[in-house]
Amino acid sequence: MTPLPAPSAPDLTTLVTLVVLIGLAALCAATDAAIGTAARARLKALAERPGARAATWALAMADTPERTAAALRLGQIFALGVALAMILADWPEQMGWAFGVMAACAFLGDLLPRYLASAAAEGVALRLAPVMRGPVLVLGTLPWLVARLLRAAGVETDPEARMQAMRDEILGAIALGHSEGAVEKEDRDRLIGALDLAERTVEEVMKHRRHIEMIDADHPAEAILSQVLGSPHTRLPVYRDDVENIIGVIHAKDLLREVERLLRGGEGQLSDLDLMKVAMKPYFVPETTALDEQMREFLKRRTHFALVVDEYGALQGLITLEDILEEIVGEITDEFDVVRKDTTLRPDANGDYIIDGAMTIRDLNRAMEWQLPDDEANTIAGLVIHEAQMIPNEGQVFSFHGFRFEVAARRENRLTQLKIRPL
Repeated sequence: MTPLPAPSAPDLTTLVTLVVLIGLAALCAATDAAIGTAARARLKALAERPGARAATWALAMADTPERTAAALRLGQIFALGVALAMILADWPEQMGWAFGVMAACAFLGDLLPRYLASAAAEGVALRLAPVMRGPVLVLGTLPWLVARLLRAAGVETDPEARMQAMRDEILGAIALGHSEGAVEKEDRDRLIGALDLAERTVEEVMKHRRHIEMIDADHPAEAILSQVLGSPHTRLPVYRDDVENIIGVIHAKDLLREVERLLRGGEGQLSDLDLMKVAMKPYFVPETTALDEQMREFLKRRTHFALVVDEYGALQGLITLEDILEEIVGEITDEFDVVRKDTTLRPDANGDYIIDGAMTIRDLNRAMEWQLPDDEANTIAGLVIHEAQMIPNEGQVFSFHGFRFEVAARRENRLTQLKIRPL
C-alpha cells in the first residue's frame, strides 16, 4: 500500500491570491446583505440630498434587487470557486490546508460579512456601493442575457412575483413582530387589513340588497321626507316600480335644502317637491372590483356611495367608503349606529360562542384569532351551508375545520344564529 505524501504548505503567491479571492467574496456577500436589508425609503431620502452619489448608487442597486443579487452572488461564487480550485489542485498533498481554506471561505467569505453588514445595513451600503457599482454592472449583464434567452425560448417570468414576495415579506415581519410583542394585535390587524385590500373584492364587504333601505319615487313627498328624517343613513337609493330599477341616490342634506327652499322661500308647497331634481345619478360598480381599486375610485370621484351589480347588471348590494375603511381600522360607529354595550364574544357554560349568521368569517377570525377559511363563503352561515351542502335545520350539528357548529336559529332559508365551539 502506497503511503500518502506528507502535507505541504502553499507558496506565498498562492496564499496572497487566496486572501484576495476570499476578500472579494466577502465584499460581494456584505454588499448583497446590506442592499437587501437596507430600508429603501431611507436610501431614497439620503439620495435626495445634494451630492449624495453613494446613496444614489446604493438606491439604484436596491431598485433592481434581482439583478443586483444575481451579480453579487455570481461574483461570490466565482471568487470562492477559484480559491477552492487552487487549493484542491494539489490534493492530497495540501489536504490539511484545503480544509482550512474551505472553513475560511464559508466563515470569512460569507457568514461573517453578511452578519456584520446586516447589523448596519444603510452605512455598509453607502460605503460599498461606490466600490461594487462597477462589478455589479458588469456581472449583472450575464443574468440579464440568461433572462432574455429564456424569454426567447418561451419561458416567461412572473412579473407579479417580486410584488408578491415583498408582500409576503411584510406580512412575515408583521407576524413576527406580533409574536414577539413588538406589534399590538390592533396594529397588526390594521396593517394586514390595508395589505389585504388588493386581494379582496367589493362583493365580500358590501351590504346585501336584502338590508338596503330604499325610497320609492312614487310615494308622496310627506312620506319620503319622513322616511329620510327617520333613517340612520344620509344617502338612500331611489327606485321606481321595481327595486331593481334604481333611478337615483338622495342625500338627506340635498333633500332638506330643497324642502327649505320650497317652504321658506314661498315658492311652493311640500307636495310640489320634485325628488329627481335633487337626486344624484347612481354610481354602479361590478361586484368583482378589488377594494383598493374601489377606494381609489371613491376618492377620485369624491363620492362615498356605490351600488354593486353582478355580471348581468342585477343589483347585489351597496358599498360605501366607510365599509372599506372598516376593513382596516375595524368597526366605525357614529351617533346613529345602534351599538351594544358589550360586543365582546364570550363562551357560554358549554364553551359555545353565539355568533350571528351574517357575521363575516374575516371579522370572526380577527376577533377570535381563528383560522376559518373564507375562500368559498363570506359569512359564517355561508360557510356552514357550503360545508353541509344543504340548508340545515335548527339544532343540526356539524364538525369541520376543527370546530363544532350548531344551528341555533333559522329564519326561512337564512341561518340567523350559530353556536361555535373549538374542538
